[in-house]
Amino acid sequence: MTRRKLEHYKFSADAANVIEAGKPLYTQIKGHWNSLYFENDYPVVVELACGKGEYTIGLGKQFPEKNFIGMDIKGDRIARGSLIATENKLNNVAFLRAGIQYADEFFEDNELSEIWLIHPDPQVRDRDENKRLTNPQFLARYARYLKPGGMFYLKTDSTFLYEYSLEKLSESESFTIIEHTADLYESHLHDEHYGVKTHYESIFVSKGYTIKYIKAVVS
Repeated sequence: MTRRKLEHYKFSADAANVIEAGKPLYTQIKGHWNSLYFENDYPVVVELACGKGEYTIGLGKQFPEKNFIGMDIKGDRIARGSLIATENKLNNVAFLRAGIQYADEFFEDNELSEIWLIHPDPQVRDRDENKRLTNPQFLARYARYLKPGGMFYLKTDSTFLYEYSLEKLSESESFTIIEHTADLYESHLHDEHYGVKTHYESIFVSKGYTIKYIKAVVS
């Protein structure tokens, strides 16, 4: 393990805005994000597979009346987001270090108002469908975590994942697709990226990829 990664892990261990194994809130937070961490009644928004938390931080800056949680298993990535959130005094931003497959341990039914997926791995091989974060099993779990009328958002450069997700959301009994586009930046939905563009998204766009976008609501 590199020295930099070790420093990131040490930062996460000490950071108040990172919830991870070994900290008391790790086993207490389910169903209590508003009361135990944020100490307010604002809507709770989760970015799954948040990486460095670029979207979590970007939205947190723009919407101080909402609470944002970036969830990822990679501690070194979360540490970078945690540091930026701390430097910007974003008290409405937290990070959860855990695998998405364990989300049931951290989110109660009807606890969330929004879920965001920003450029997740499309997992294009048929044998990896169970890893796709918009497969029917994951969508069913998201629907449970979201309040009635809660929103689900997907941004991806992958045509494969975009079309797959449209199909699975259309088949879902829990979600209704509100809007979608195969080219976010050239559509009437342009402003819904809120001026937040991740590092990898910038690379995708520079290479000529279009950004796909889906917005769905819990039926």
